[in-house]
Amino acid sequence: MAATPAPPEAPPKPTWDPRRPEPPFPWLRPTIRIRLTLLYGGMFLIAGILLLSIIYLLAAQALNTGNEPLFKIVDGTDIKVASEDCPPVNSRSLTLAEFNAAISECIDHQRRVALDTLLSRSLLALLGLAVIAFAFGYAMAGRVLSPLGRITRTARAVAGSDLSRRIELDGPDDELKELADTFDDMLERLQRAFTAQQRFVGNASHELRTPLAINRTLLEVHLSDPNAPVELQQLGKTLLATNERSEQLVEGLLLLARSDNQIVERKPVDLAEVASQAVDQVHAEAEAKGVEIRGEREPAVVRGNGVLLERIALNLVQNAVRYNVPEGGWVEVTTEIQHGQAVLMVTNTGPVVPAYEIDNLFEPFRRLRTERTGSDKGVGLGLSIVRSVARAHGGHIAARPREGGGLVMRVTLPL
Repeated sequence: MAATPAPPEAPPKPTWDPRRPEPPFPWLRPTIRIRLTLLYGGMFLIAGILLLSIIYLLAAQALNTGNEPLFKIVDGTDIKVASEDCPPVNSRSLTLAEFNAAISECIDHQRRVALDTLLSRSLLALLGLAVIAFAFGYAMAGRVLSPLGRITRTARAVAGSDLSRRIELDGPDDELKELADTFDDMLERLQRAFTAQQRFVGNASHELRTPLAINRTLLEVHLSDPNAPVELQQLGKTLLATNERSEQLVEGLLLLARSDNQIVERKPVDLAEVASQAVDQVHAEAEAKGVEIRGEREPAVVRGNGVLLERIALNLVQNAVRYNVPEGGWVEVTTEIQHGQAVLMVTNTGPVVPAYEIDNLFEPFRRLRTERTGSDKGVGLGLSIVRSVARAHGGHIAARPREGGGLVMRVTLPL
């Protein structure tokens, strides 16, 4: 007998979450704008320092600091020299050489004061211009990179399943506009492919439901005949169960296709009420299997689609009941609000689940230790639908093995 081919591996999970909140100080991130600002300002600062150094050296050379004085007193009997920076000197109390030396020292002191003043004021001017240069560089970098900002915002909107968004960048025909146009073309192709896929799944599911409904009606009519042979009734029941499973598969595919889209119309939905309705629907099956359902459900109102959210709770509770221990099993269903988010948690006893098998449970048609569907417990789409619906509502589902056997399913949804 030929071996069943393994299903294709799932694509890698995205490492970037478009719903991830912004950091508390976004201006501290080493963005391209910050780096360009530092580059522009740093280049201006280096050029200013070099220019200031050249001016200082030229000014010092022009003032001729430390060389012979520009003039000397060669004759005089009563010469007095006074300055604000130097003490007064008188030729009567000094020799002519001492008098010229005092005057040279005073001139050198005034030259040094002038150079120090030039340097300090130039540094202050350079500092002010550097601040202006950094601010101007930051503004210009923002203006140059503004198309990239539009591309980023559009990419985030597309990541949230809004494929109708386009950049439509205006301006000169440069590299950024070419990038934006290429991105728009890619989005157009993705939208067409996604729409065609959704239409195909929807049409196929709709076309399959009609013959399945007809088959179910015919089987029920034949089974209602009291004169039908026992063998025919047994065959009809088997075919009816198979037909019901096919209907569940079609409904699951249709729901999975719809839930991959972002939820547009949202209404307040209480997770506690949704979970209670799911428990009521599974109560009879749980009693038949001897599984106890318990747990406190606190109000947790979210905005979303009530039918899809009910499907999340129903699928989780059904799986918890069906994949349980034969005797003494229990399922705990709780709802609460934690850290500003609504949480639905379903915990159950059951067989031991290896941690490396957790991710496989969320793939379509996959079960624990089985590649494809092959039992009467379901069609293998329950957890796939739960994950798709949770993502469509901006939330996520996490699973972990329970100590002693079973699973802990945690669905987190934004309020």
